[in-house]
Amino acid sequence: MERPRHFEDYRIGETRRSSGRTITEADFVIHAGHTGDFFPHHMDAEAMKASPFGQRIAHGTMTFAIGIGLTAGEINPLAFTYGYERLRFPKPLFIGDTIHTVLTIAALEDDPKRPDHGRIVETVRVIKQNDEVVLACDHIYLARRRSL
Repeated sequence: MERPRHFEDYRIGETRRSSGRTITEADFVIHAGHTGDFFPHHMDAEAMKASPFGQRIAHGTMTFAIGIGLTAGEINPLAFTYGYERLRFPKPLFIGDTIHTVLTIAALEDDPKRPDHGRIVETVRVIKQNDEVVLACDHIYLARRRSL
């Protein structure tokens, strides 16, 4: 769904929440195949039984891709992603966990390279069913200004 918003339309503290999605065995296998990351922490169920986690843990890159992908339901044709910063995985994500993503606007800034755009800093939290945060980062994106 398109929702054209200029930089001036955003407000600090504004929050949105994605729908949920359950992580599956197929997610692990497909992500490993796409990336070539067959690290035992993700793919060796027997070895991970003896680990402190007790089971396989999700790839961080998969957690990021799915968690951010869940937010793609809101598309603003006047904005684009500049990048992500301070990416962390504070808790593990397992097969069978259900996640959703919460985004909160934390800052609105001038963009020194593009005076016709403003910089929006949005905190991103991917949260699983027991309210543990499995991914935290800042999403920086640029939105066109209504006027200079």
